[in-house]
Amino acid sequence: MKAIRRFTVHPVLPEALRPLDDLARNLRWSWHTPTRELFRALGPDGTRAADIDPVQLLATASAARLAELAEDRTFAHRQAEAAADLREYLDGPRWYQRQTAQDDGPPAAVAYFSPEFGVAAALPQYSGGLGILAGDHLKAASDLGVPLIGVGLLYRHGYFRQSLSRDGWQQEHYPVLDPHELPLTPLREADGTPSRIVLTLPGGRTLHACVWQAQVGRVPLLMLDSDVEENEPRERDVTDRLYGGGSEHRLLQEMLLGIGGVRAVRTYCRLTGHPAPEVFHTNEGHAGFLGLERVRELGGAGLDFGPALETVRAGTVFTTHTPVPAGIDRFDRGLVARHFGDDGELPGVDADRVLDLGTETYPGGDPDVFNMAVMGLRLAQRANGVSLLHGAVSRRMFAGLWPGFDPEDVPITSVTNGVHAPTWVAPEVFRLGARGSGAQHDGDGSGGGGRDFGEDGPGGVPEGGSGDGRRWDGEPGSGHAFAGVPDREIWDLRRELRGQLVTEVRERLYASWRGRGAGTAELGWIDGVLDPDVLTVGFARRVPSYKRLTLMLRDRDRLTELLLHPTRPIQIVVAGKAHPADDSGKRLVQELVRFADDPRVRHRIVFLPDYGMAMAKKLYPGCDVWLNNPLRPLEACGTSGMKAALNGCLNLSVLDGWWDEWFDPDFGWAIPTADGSATDEDRRDELEADALYELFEDRVAPGFYDRGGTGLPERWIEMVRRTLVTLGPKVLAGRMVREYVERLYAPAARAHRSLVPAAARELADWKSRVRTAWPGVALDHVEAVVATGADGSAELGSALSLRVRVTLGELEPSEVEVQAVAGRVDSADVITDARTFPLKPVGGVDLEGRWLYEGPLALDRTGPYGYTVRVLPAHRLLASSAELGLVALPAGAAADGAGFLTR
Repeated sequence: MKAIRRFTVHPVLPEALRPLDDLARNLRWSWHTPTRELFRALGPDGTRAADIDPVQLLATASAARLAELAEDRTFAHRQAEAAADLREYLDGPRWYQRQTAQDDGPPAAVAYFSPEFGVAAALPQYSGGLGILAGDHLKAASDLGVPLIGVGLLYRHGYFRQSLSRDGWQQEHYPVLDPHELPLTPLREADGTPSRIVLTLPGGRTLHACVWQAQVGRVPLLMLDSDVEENEPRERDVTDRLYGGGSEHRLLQEMLLGIGGVRAVRTYCRLTGHPAPEVFHTNEGHAGFLGLERVRELGGAGLDFGPALETVRAGTVFTTHTPVPAGIDRFDRGLVARHFGDDGELPGVDADRVLDLGTETYPGGDPDVFNMAVMGLRLAQRANGVSLLHGAVSRRMFAGLWPGFDPEDVPITSVTNGVHAPTWVAPEVFRLGARGSGAQHDGDGSGGGGRDFGEDGPGGVPEGGSGDGRRWDGEPGSGHAFAGVPDREIWDLRRELRGQLVTEVRERLYASWRGRGAGTAELGWIDGVLDPDVLTVGFARRVPSYKRLTLMLRDRDRLTELLLHPTRPIQIVVAGKAHPADDSGKRLVQELVRFADDPRVRHRIVFLPDYGMAMAKKLYPGCDVWLNNPLRPLEACGTSGMKAALNGCLNLSVLDGWWDEWFDPDFGWAIPTADGSATDEDRRDELEADALYELFEDRVAPGFYDRGGTGLPERWIEMVRRTLVTLGPKVLAGRMVREYVERLYAPAARAHRSLVPAAARELADWKSRVRTAWPGVALDHVEAVVATGADGSAELGSALSLRVRVTLGELEPSEVEVQAVAGRVDSADVITDARTFPLKPVGGVDLEGRWLYEGPLALDRTGPYGYTVRVLPAHRLLASSAELGLVALPAGAAADGAGFLTR
């Protein structure tokens, strides 16, 4: 019979075991092996530390077992050590606390908003890379001591669980999550009542939400939940599923995340005394409404919309995670209009001003939609992509918001993603690295001697260490940890991890086939699936079409030959979820599954359903090669290959995302791409699949199986070593978070502090005046003097003297910057590798109302050379000269001496 109501009965812990509750409620256990090992004592025999969920174990432990442990002195000692270690981790100074504490120092706090967070398998609130990245960001921030507050939603069904039908079609299941059975605590008012966040909806409706708190090490993660009794059924379902529902459902989710999230942060800081955030970081446009809520707050404090907007922009960082417009949320303009203004949210904020922020004003834009990424960029003074290549792609994609500027000048930078080593590196890898460096190690790089590999705390990383895993490759001056490890030990480790993956795959494959309806008698063949001595390739990720799950199937006969090669076979483990509404993605899954079901090859290629964090932690260490073959440049970053690399797995990938930035032949192989020559998609897939097969046949498989005089694949082992020693430190989340602090958070905090109300009003008034006056700005005449030869060439090292006459109209020279832009030119006279040279005003205005600007232009490069000039707005409070999207350029090609040859 089915229960009519579900609730949780919690055990009463004996006094001697009370520290277990604090240890279970802090998700640091998910990356701290000693704590997981401690809780393993509560589980049944054979429970693996990697599979531990302390909250569930405490909830299901028998009173007899708890009483037994309460009398166990050995357990009591381990519990005391774990509790003391957690206190030291939470309270001690770390990297961030050693940064300058002056007025221009880093922010007192940062609010980090994301629609999903992948912190641990025990808190399934993620769908893919964005959520996993957000979880790693919180954990690395915690390890570094960055005072971050995470903000998201609590989805009662999370993201779907995946299974397969008998014919290989993806099936979705949405289990109900009970917050009381998760590592969460409700945020409560001083009187003990649950805190409530309320949003006003059209038609007199309201949206109520409670706030759950997950503790991620030192970082609180606030999660808003609309499943409360005050709501009507429609509003109660707002946070039912991650990325579910229609347009209005998604709009309400994003209003709750952005607007409600800011209110949740204010409530949390009021109740706990946590410093108020000086910087707000929004990931993708999903949380973009947070900026509008802050505008409303400032309006209530007496600032008009313009100054309030400038104040908000100064303290906001926007990160775009998608390289394609289709990945951006866009809503009907009328739908957004109905939810704001007199009958909706943000009273006192003009609804038309709200709509203007999301309007696609650039050529090709749709005036009838509201673009969340466009709003996010307009509400943030600082923006970034998530790899060098993705930064360049983003500048091109959003260049229309800065008309007149080349994509290179669009103010979007990049911070390449990283991954949290203590979460993703197998304990066996950490132990081998610790032995190589002579460090004592407890298993995961996050406690005791393991701090050398993951965390930074008292008694952990000494001066010279980074505290976030930079000592992944050993202590400063002591040599690289893996550099001195014998080849045999590295090779034995790789086989051990491969063997663990084989066991894991067989267990999961058996469960999958049982779920597909197969009987036990049909599944004896699974005992022979995969071989711990065969080259193992991993491919696991979401399944949108651009990631090309089935590229490997392009020539099935050739793939079969690779799988069944008599002396150099490969075996492939594949996993991934298609979006529930993406039937084309589901067909790709089915195509791969049907191939893997073929009795001829099913022992060499498998598809594992329900890809998630728990599976990934076995896949990355157990694979020898990590395959990634997206359509370039559609992979923003792609962090799965980073996690694989940290475990000694070599990458085989298209030069996209992070691999384009850090590829080296010592770390793996680059799949040649046809993006510059083949416009036909089918032809492009054919060419790139052929290149992939050739790499396997000619380089990858021979490299794995060819043995030297020692009987070991010496070149392969050296590539593994170089991957761990040289690539490993680059891909760490700690490096990423430090970059955010130094390059984005700290400058944003300084800008925010500078914009006191008077300064904000000054900046808003100045921008308004400049926009009005800009049509009157013009470059009237450009002349240059340079010593050139008879053929029109100039000598390297000489200088060009520029004289420019500029009409400024109602503006003063102090309000603009006149620049020469120079560099090599291509056959179309487009300047490449450009440098800028400031020009200075000389004298006053002439009789025609023009100002004279002069300056030298150093000719420091050879070859075809050219220049142009431009006028930009200038103000001390601008983060970029391109911020206003205003520029004045010479009319046509009237400039004298714009191109010549430098020798």
